[in-house]
Amino acid sequence: MKIVAPHLLPCLFPAPLVLVSCGTMQNPNIITIAWAGTVNSNPPMVSVSIRPERHSYDLIKKSGLFIVNLVSQELLKEADFCGVKSGRDINKFEATKLTPVEWREHDIPYIKESPVSLCCKTSQLIQLGTHTMFIGEIIEIFVKEEFLESTGKLKLEAAGLVSYISPQYHLQGEVLGRYGYSVV
Repeated sequence: MKIVAPHLLPCLFPAPLVLVSCGTMQNPNIITIAWAGTVNSNPPMVSVSIRPERHSYDLIKKSGLFIVNLVSQELLKEADFCGVKSGRDINKFEATKLTPVEWREHDIPYIKESPVSLCCKTSQLIQLGTHTMFIGEIIEIFVKEEFLESTGKLKLEAAGLVSYISPQYHLQGEVLGRYGYSVV
């Protein structure tokens, strides 16, 4: 085994690929993020790390709101596009033909085509160096009905979710076991 300097591999891979929507219904934006994750369960919280020079940074900082939209295989082309184009130059909802839906009275859009959208209110910002981590409490969750059991349990195995291992996208979904299967 070879020792590699940490700066040569600055990420824990695979990482979930998400589309973060922000801004307002009149001036919406989408940024593709692979630096996102769960940080707490009660209250439910997630984090997204964004460089201060990105257009979305100021939009989220100003409003204190952002929405983490999970990326399915069907949304991959749009996610890639939103990762290489700037919202300063174009309206990414219009360019990708994604549908903005207003998060009830908050004047911020979630992405209708996403299997799951986590609506967050920023609770903390942490300056990390090249990125700022926005920690958001999940206030509301929108789930496409086909990924929700009648009991309320999510069934995302069939959603075709995408992860990122730099510089490639990977399809998730193969079940290898269940929590606790090793002791049954």
